[in-house]
Amino acid sequence: MKGLLIFDMDGVLVDVTDSYRETIIRTIEHFTGRRVTRDYIQQIKNRGGFNDDFQLSHLVIGELGGRAGYEEVVAYFQRLFLGENHDGLILQEKWIARDGLFERLAGDWRFAIFTGRTCDEARLTLDRFAPHLTFDPVIGNQEVENQKPAPDGLLQIRTACPDLDAVYLGDTVDDARSARAAGVPFIGVAAHHNTRRDHLLELFQAEGARAVIESINELEPVLL
Repeated sequence: MKGLLIFDMDGVLVDVTDSYRETIIRTIEHFTGRRVTRDYIQQIKNRGGFNDDFQLSHLVIGELGGRAGYEEVVAYFQRLFLGENHDGLILQEKWIARDGLFERLAGDWRFAIFTGRTCDEARLTLDRFAPHLTFDPVIGNQEVENQKPAPDGLLQIRTACPDLDAVYLGDTVDDARSARAAGVPFIGVAAHHNTRRDHLLELFQAEGARAVIESINELEPVLL
């Protein structure tokens, strides 16, 4: 076995344009009456330090003059995203990997996840799209003391898999900084439709990314 592939989830394994990103926009609109653009959200993501979508939403609401407590924002966000019975915007997610990709990779690699989601939300999506795949461990935001760009989740995974060399795939500067802090090689994912892609490429380069790909489906050649 060559090693351990650790994946961020949103934007790497799953297209969240119409789920998490849309939930952010609708939450901000609810508390401010203003509908921000996806480009605006990406611009904030590129600042770094906003891996948590709850915190990002709360921050923007305050910047736009809205008044809402953090817990109030979280509750509204989750009602939109999860719905009454996991029937909310989470159902708008799309699995990015093409058929056969993980089956080929599994011959040489073990898989794990370090995500800003809760572990339960990550499992919901994995069970929906990839019940036949094994990701172990799955580390979410409730399993770490400090969220990205802190390296806590990556360090936990390395401790759980001490004999395997790890590589981390992520789509934000916080992912890249987390990898650098943990001493884990990083592969950046910068989708062609990312409105701030050029800036993101510069950020990945500054953080020492081993490679940058447009989607997970371009992964195999850079692992050779």
